[in-house]
Amino acid sequence: MADLDARDVPVDPTSQERLSASGLEYRVVDLSDPVQLRGFARADARGFLDKEPDDETIRVMGEMMSGRRNIGVYAPGAGLPVATVDSWVTPMTVPGESGAHVDMWAISIVTVAATHRRRGIARNLLEGELRAAASAGVPLAGLTATEATIYGRYGFGPAIPVSRVRVDARRSGGITLPAADGVPTVEYLEPDALLAALGEVHERARLDRVGDIPGWPLRWRRMAGLAPGDERSRAVRGVRAVDAEGDTRGVLAYTLDELPDEFGADLAVRHLDAETPEALRALWAFAVNHDLIRTVHADLRPIDDPLPWLVANQRAVQSTVHDHGWLRILDVPVVLAARSYRAPLDLVLRVSDPLGLAEGSWRLRVGQDGTGVVEVTTDAPDVELGVDALSSLYLGGVSAPTLRAAGRISASAETAAAIQNAFGTATAPALTIWY
Repeated sequence: MADLDARDVPVDPTSQERLSASGLEYRVVDLSDPVQLRGFARADARGFLDKEPDDETIRVMGEMMSGRRNIGVYAPGAGLPVATVDSWVTPMTVPGESGAHVDMWAISIVTVAATHRRRGIARNLLEGELRAAASAGVPLAGLTATEATIYGRYGFGPAIPVSRVRVDARRSGGITLPAADGVPTVEYLEPDALLAALGEVHERARLDRVGDIPGWPLRWRRMAGLAPGDERSRAVRGVRAVDAEGDTRGVLAYTLDELPDEFGADLAVRHLDAETPEALRALWAFAVNHDLIRTVHADLRPIDDPLPWLVANQRAVQSTVHDHGWLRILDVPVVLAARSYRAPLDLVLRVSDPLGLAEGSWRLRVGQDGTGVVEVTTDAPDVELGVDALSSLYLGGVSAPTLRAAGRISASAETAAAIQNAFGTATAPALTIWY
């Protein structure tokens, strides 16, 4: 885990000065104060169109956010902040040996009240977070976006696409697992056991899943149906995949939605995590082969999930790819040196940055062992690109030739192909949670 505590990082003075000039107070929120906690929680609910939180929901939310850096923007006389953001430093898995990672400034709960839009508040929130992270020495920022048109202007690039899948279980022909030794056993879990399994399996699996980050207790309580205020809590069920040694290697939390016109249901996956291909196959088989199920729905699946190759009829699987994990490089040499590469490479990158945080020219040399060395250079660039495009390329989930074809990077076709060969990964990056 990251050593830096984001709570020790003060608010960005530039954003503070700008917002103060507009009569707004930009400050760290003290969530140990019940009044400030309630206001922050209500502003969060308002921003994401949720219902008013009750006392228990506020208390549990306060427990989660107590370990984060919580920022509020306050108008004169307002009890609730008119804008919010919170952040923390977390390891993100990068290509390399198991557990290879880079510290990331995770940004969440970005809200601006409808009464205060178009006043530059969001700009100062986002730029303030990036300047604060850079000043603290964090080399990368990341977020998951509810709206896709906001964050590019701040240097973020969509880097981890995921897939939303829908399986017509009745047309699929089902999933047949090999009748060989080693096929995991699937067992139902009680809510508390489901809660424990979700956190434990994710923490082990993410170490080998490029792009993923650790979860947190409230995340798993929500997935297990144990969080306060969850109207679907009684509908949540869970199973685990157990290997021959009795160890849990996969976990599935799901709900069943009864069909109004027939005796049956749709199965909605809340969270599916697996450490091994065998466990993943067993859990998909449980869901797709489940009696009386019409459709199976899941989101946040890796774009190379083997599901279409598991069913007898691939046409029964519909997959929609969408952006999910957005990254923003703050320190080019650190992030490029943190990961390994699949092929040798020697090129000069010229990176532009609207905020100037990652502006510059660097030579990236990758040896036969996949290790990258990055040096400042004044040599002519082989590729010119914005920090958003470099951030999209970073984990290998976005194709360099595709970005070249879109006019997002300036390089020869040969250079774009060389970048793809080096940056590409054997499996697609994945981010299995929202944050």
